[in-house]
Amino acid sequence: MIASLDHLVLTVADIDSTIDFYTRILGMSVETFGEGRKALVFGVQKINLHEAGREFEPKSAKPTPGSGDLCFLISTSLAEAQERLGAAGVRIEQGPIARTGATGPIRSLYIRDPDANLIELSVPTRV
Repeated sequence: MIASLDHLVLTVADIDSTIDFYTRILGMSVETFGEGRKALVFGVQKINLHEAGREFEPKSAKPTPGSGDLCFLISTSLAEAQERLGAAGVRIEQGPIARTGATGPIRSLYIRDPDANLIELSVPTRV
């Protein structure tokens, strides 16, 4: 029945810091919608942002900054991503390491966003 992911919601401590990280470090763009709400846009998906304590209804039962674990496919090589992250002062927690993605094998780097959400940056690999 499910065809694809349209958007997901991240609860964050500080929307401006989150926007800075995802736009400056990961290359997403920001969109304002509704009554001043913010979202991060990439491809045909988006991440809606809720500020902790000021979430929009309906919301998850226990919205908490730093509870996310997200994997993004990137359009560059992992070496280029490592270089870009290093230049921006972003610490790589793990990787490159082999993992399994939604459609098959991937190689990944792991970093943290400002709320300590685990962010996996991946490229598909051929077997």
